[in-house]
Amino acid sequence: MASVLILVAAGAAVAALLALRLWVVLHSRVLGPRQSCSLLVVAGSGGHTTEILRLLENLCNAYSPRHYIIADTDEMSAHKIHSFERNRSDRDPTTMLSEYYIHRIPRSREVQQSWLSTVLTTLYSMWLSFPLTHKVKPDLVLCNGPGTCVPICISALLLGILGIKKVIIVYVESICRVEHLSLSGKILFHLSDYFIVQWPALKEKYPKSVYLGRIV
Repeated sequence: MASVLILVAAGAAVAALLALRLWVVLHSRVLGPRQSCSLLVVAGSGGHTTEILRLLENLCNAYSPRHYIIADTDEMSAHKIHSFERNRSDRDPTTMLSEYYIHRIPRSREVQQSWLSTVLTTLYSMWLSFPLTHKVKPDLVLCNGPGTCVPICISALLLGILGIKKVIIVYVESICRVEHLSLSGKILFHLSDYFIVQWPALKEKYPKSVYLGRIV
């Protein structure tokens, strides 16, 4: 009985320390001055990729290198990213030497996939996401709703919890979401450093979000 109580107490202490560390990571948002910012961008199929690339059009060359994360079956997003980077270089010759990479992980959830199996595929995706995120060690993660972004953002949080590196997470809710958050948005609203919405109705429902108008 005594050994059980000791294990329970030890488990509670570890849980409390992890919770405290998570609180510290979520409330530490400041990036120091730097010449460049390593950016990890989570792209999704279809409209998600189109929107995220429109956001990137407004970023300066200091956001480099750029690491794109796509689902392993998403060839369309890969083509869009290559085209975007080529056009960027054509418009500004100074970007010819800028770095970008495309990484692939399994999808967290396929269309019409059951919720029970989604839990398993998300855990598997997270298992593969952490080594990738640890290797890249980005300064900032930018995402806008595809299911793939959830394991990536959690992996980025783990880097901070483990004391490896504080990663800023910026979530931009899709412009399609006028009155209700996406499932990814509902999860990452509590985990992101900056949560941006594009409609005033969402700002009213979620006062802690940042409303900048339509930005894509």
